[in-house]
Amino acid sequence: MKHLIFLITAVILTTACNRTTAQKVSKVDNVKKEEVLSASPMVELQTTMGNLKIKLYENTPGHRDNFVKLVKEGFYDSVLFHRVIPSFMIQGGDPDSKGAPAGKMLGMGGPGYTIPAEFVDSNLHVKGALAAARMGDQGNPTRASSGSQFYIVQGQSMSDAQLNQIEQMRNFKYTEEQRKAYKEKGGTPFLDREYTVFGELVEGFDVLDKISAVAGDRSNRPTVDVMIIKAIVVNK
Repeated sequence: MKHLIFLITAVILTTACNRTTAQKVSKVDNVKKEEVLSASPMVELQTTMGNLKIKLYENTPGHRDNFVKLVKEGFYDSVLFHRVIPSFMIQGGDPDSKGAPAGKMLGMGGPGYTIPAEFVDSNLHVKGALAAARMGDQGNPTRASSGSQFYIVQGQSMSDAQLNQIEQMRNFKYTEEQRKAYKEKGGTPFLDREYTVFGELVEGFDVLDKISAVAGDRSNRPTVDVMIIKAIVVNK
């Protein structure tokens, strides 16, 4: 069985974002540019713990258009946040989580395709970042994204020493503005340039914190379901 995992370094955390079936890497079908309301549309996830309003990035058009397409199709309605790790992230987007009984292992579902990676150096895993989950590098050398599973970063504050270590390991440099964002807002910088970040939370940070704090089982599935009741595209 293939696994949808985060390849997290030992710098901060070694938890995985698990499990999806093997899927053929392909470009998203039937996504029409004219269906997008704007270059940077907004999506609202109405959850059982409050609403999350997200701006999708213009510089990741494949992920943006696919997310809008799925939202308009009702794909995310009644989907659970099936994996929640405090001080890290909340993950959803598995269609198999709809109506899933308590204790069922989740994280293997998707729409049947993946999306080519869209790495942009300026798109960071700062708190509130929306990013695509994916299979690990061994079975996914191009780092293609899951067609539907996503995570929203909670993360934690970073120090200069931690950011220096990440820069040395990854052989890149953060700008002073980016360092400031990680130190003040927090995030998961060890995932930068490894997973596609394609949006950011603009409203509902309190909801993100509440969801991140829920109790979970050994698979990090919340013991009380946290559901996306409805997802909609909204005006800015």
